Amino acid sequence: MTYHLGVLHVPDEVAFPAHQQVHVKLEVIVVRTLALLLAQLATAPIVSETVETGERRLVDLGSFECRDITRSTVLQRVCYDRKQQDLIVANNGAYDRYCGVTPDTVERLLGAPSMAQFFNPNIKPEATTGSYACRTREPVRKG
Repeated sequence: MTYHLGVLHVPDEVAFPAHQQVHVKLEVIVVRTLALLLAQLATAPIVSETVETGERRLVDLGSFECRDITRSTVLQRVCYDRKQQDLIVANNGAYDRYCGVTPDTVERLLGAPSMAQFFNPNIKPEATTGSYACRTREPVRKG
C-alpha cells in the first residue's frame, strides 16, 4: 500500500514504522477499554452505603449528604440528613449519630476554624442525654 503525501508517494513501511503501528494499536485498545468501563459504570445499580453507629444501629446513608473531612484530625466525615435533622459523624474512626441537629448547627460545624473545637463542646456531649440524643427514634433504614 502506498500513502500519498502531497506530491510524494511514501510506501507503507516508511510512513508508519512498526513501533508507531504498535502505539496506535495500543491507543485503540485503551480507548475501547475505557468506553467499556464507562458503559458498565453507567448501567451499574446505585447502592447506598450503610454504617454502624456507636449504639450498634445500622444507618443507611442514602438520604444523607456526606462530606469527607481533610482539615481535621478528629473528624473524618460528616453526613447530614436535612429533612430528619440527623447528623452522622465519623469521630476518631467511629460513627456516632446525633438527632435533632439544626441545619444552622451543621453549617457552623462545617465552617468552624477548628471543627474539633466546635464539635467537642457543642455537639458531642449532647449525644447521650442532651438535646441531640436519639432517644425514642428507630434507626434510619432505607427500604
